Amino acid sequence: MKRLLLAAALSALPFLSPPVQAQTAQPPLRCAVDGTFAPHAFPALSGGVQGFQIDLFREVARRMGRELVVDSANFAGLIPAMNAGRYDFLCAPVTVTRERAEQLLFTEGYLWTELQFGIRRGSQPIRTEEDLRGATVSVNKGTPYENWVNANRERLNLTPLVFDSQADAAQAVIQGRARANLAGNTVVRYTASRSPQYVADYVLPGTRLHWGSPFPREATALRRQVEDVLVCMKRDGTVARLSERWFGNRPGPDQAEVIEFPGYGPPDMPGYDPTPQNPTCG
Repeated sequence: MKRLLLAAALSALPFLSPPVQAQTAQPPLRCAVDGTFAPHAFPALSGGVQGFQIDLFREVARRMGRELVVDSANFAGLIPAMNAGRYDFLCAPVTVTRERAEQLLFTEGYLWTELQFGIRRGSQPIRTEEDLRGATVSVNKGTPYENWVNANRERLNLTPLVFDSQADAAQAVIQGRARANLAGNTVVRYTASRSPQYVADYVLPGTRLHWGSPFPREATALRRQVEDVLVCMKRDGTVARLSERWFGNRPGPDQAEVIEFPGYGPPDMPGYDPTPQNPTCG
């Protein structure tokens, strides 16, 4: 496991506001990412990890006057490690499902995620789920994508091909070992922009969900503090600018990067707190 000490006050992006000074010394915030999940978090040529998640939570920590310690590990082990006390929260984008929300606290979504297939260039496009009948589908272990394949395995006669990293799951399609790769829409589009033999294809209807950050169930105060900062970053356009930088498109008014959801956490999910937000921004 590769640990990076991210001194937020020294590494803020040029377009962000000046550092916020901590009033009292506080321990670093500890979080973790899947370091193979480009463009959210992936290896940097200079060492360590880079990506949307790293920039986003560097700025969150900076505004809180805290340092940020980020571990990079396989996604399947992140939630168990957090629940064991290794991390204060996860910097990784985690799809908010009802099952997860019953066990964890989530921030409101700062991105939408939808389930999308990536295919090999030149192969037959996927137009409906029936086009996948009898197919091998590659997925990242411990994700909603793996859950979808398993849930539809018998109905569509699917064969799951499970990997410890999304990069390996995408490579299986390029190598012809899988008919399609199922992942989040931002990751599929990014992979397609970097790999000529990989094409972003069919989006599963009705799969739009919040991508938020999870906390242990007892961390209500920290969840509120982090979400307040995220709301301020939505108001001043920081989340939208980071999104444009890493995903290539300026978010529209219906995107989670700019929507302020009421209360704390994703509405209509377990763990939601309807207390009105009133963050002090500036």
